[in-house]
Amino acid sequence: MKPGGWRDWLPSEQALKGNRWLRWIGPALHHPRLWHLNRRGVALGLALGLFFGLLIPVAQIPLAGGAAVLLRANLPMAVASTLVTNPVTFGPVYYAAWRTGSAILGDDGLSQPPAAQSEAPQGSWWQRSWQRIQQAGKPLLLGLAIFATGFGLLSYLLVTLAWRLKVVMARRRRRKAYA
Repeated sequence: MKPGGWRDWLPSEQALKGNRWLRWIGPALHHPRLWHLNRRGVALGLALGLFFGLLIPVAQIPLAGGAAVLLRANLPMAVASTLVTNPVTFGPVYYAAWRTGSAILGDDGLSQPPAAQSEAPQGSWWQRSWQRIQQAGKPLLLGLAIFATGFGLLSYLLVTLAWRLKVVMARRRRRKAYA
């Protein structure tokens, strides 16, 4: 392996075995398919990471990692791609998901989010906040589910297609070189 490659960033097998937080997973974490770069593993790892990164606001990394271990997807790709939602992208992604869900559900409040509506709910601060969360809840959850499923599937298909295209092009170059 060349020095400075991406594998230098990954923890060693000994470091993983010695980690007290990961010991309970046991041999499942050491399966070679979790760390190998192949078309299926990378595509599935990216799809899982995007799915959990978009759908779940907390504990995305453990859920994506657990799904990657269960499905034998590329673990580093699954964990890294959950970072699609981060402090910079969180607001725009959730707003777009809310708008998408509102459009599909046909909500009248599409012009502005519930927190900015002129009609203030009655009650204490806690009651008003809970009403606003409930108003945004259905459209937001629907939008996040659509985004997570759509982008997960799209990423899987695009990685598979790009990987296949790269293999076909390399094969053609080799045939021309030997012909």
